[in-house]
Amino acid sequence: IKGALLCFLLIVFLVVPVQSQTATPTAPARLTNPTSVSACGLPTTWAQFDGSAAVTTFNMTADCIFNSWATQGGVFAFLYFSAGEFTINGNGHSIIGPDNSSAIVVQNAGAVLNLNNVTIQGSGGVSTTVAADTSATLNVSNVIFRNNTAAGAIVLGNTNAQITLKNTQFLDNRRTGSSGDIVSVSAAGSSIVITNGAFRRNAASSNVLGARDGGAIRLEGCVVFDSNTQLDDITPLSNQGTSGPGSAITDNSNNQDDRSRCPVPAKRKKEEKKPTPTSTPRPQIAATHVALQAATGATFRTAFGLDSGVHFRQLDGAGIGIQSIIDAGFLEAFDVYGYVEQGVEVCFPQMGRVIFLDARASPRAIVPLDSTVVNGQTCVSINSPGSLVLLPPP
Repeated sequence: IKGALLCFLLIVFLVVPVQSQTATPTAPARLTNPTSVSACGLPTTWAQFDGSAAVTTFNMTADCIFNSWATQGGVFAFLYFSAGEFTINGNGHSIIGPDNSSAIVVQNAGAVLNLNNVTIQGSGGVSTTVAADTSATLNVSNVIFRNNTAAGAIVLGNTNAQITLKNTQFLDNRRTGSSGDIVSVSAAGSSIVITNGAFRRNAASSNVLGARDGGAIRLEGCVVFDSNTQLDDITPLSNQGTSGPGSAITDNSNNQDDRSRCPVPAKRKKEEKKPTPTSTPRPQIAATHVALQAATGATFRTAFGLDSGVHFRQLDGAGIGIQSIIDAGFLEAFDVYGYVEQGVEVCFPQMGRVIFLDARASPRAIVPLDSTVVNGQTCVSINSPGSLVLLPPP
């Protein structure tokens, strides 16, 4: 019996594999004032910058995807600015992640960060997505905060911080903390000014905007709140809330709950004359609306100006991606994205009918649009991202 038992144990030992212990990966070292950048135009890894940095302006050339690390030197941020003035020009690209820590923090008196023309997504986790703290200044222009999930605010101003948000959208973000706001300011002396913005389909437990412990928020221009809910994804979320002595939200905006009072491109008088449609050659995608207008003859107008975060690119058949539309012999097509919610008008340089491929649906919904004719141009207006395709007249 003893021999049989020994044989059985030996067989079990040989058959059952020994579980190996996987070593916890080591977070990369935080770089201080790096002078090199990755292919996307931002530092290659976690980085801290101060007043002695040689590089102070970053121009993104592609989307930047950051790996997740819980903390670096006690600061929950991929990019940390502690002194000096810095600028990040996103050029329409995205900063993606890290999903368990802040994407950007600017901290201390004299520290200034200008964040322009970029989408921040997939970041937050246990902390705040973007924060200004301890008398720092954060200037945000033409930025989209999309699909961030954070225990803290998506944008936070704290302890005498000064934040400006201009032409900024908050779309489908989720603050998971048991209490809190999507955009939050706290402590006396801290303020956030929001000029032209859209808050759509966000979720939080307290408010979309919150001023706490003496902080202040001021709304200007056109500010839209649409379909924001509490964390149950059903109960409507309050647009604004204050707590603590001295906290205040001043609403000087044109609009709160709908677009009825927001400016949109003016409608032009319809022209009776109907010239014969002519085809315009379609060059490759132009780099800017100026080049695109010069190359195609199309004209573009936006409620807050063409530098307000709306982007245009020309599409060929592959870009349209719907064979029936390609077979219909389309004359011209443009993709319109970025801060389209403000109201955008596109005038094609010839006569025809326009269909809209709505980017909010997958696959994109095909929607015929009403148009007006102005000096031989076919003009349409939209307020959501998607593709505009001009087809020959019926």
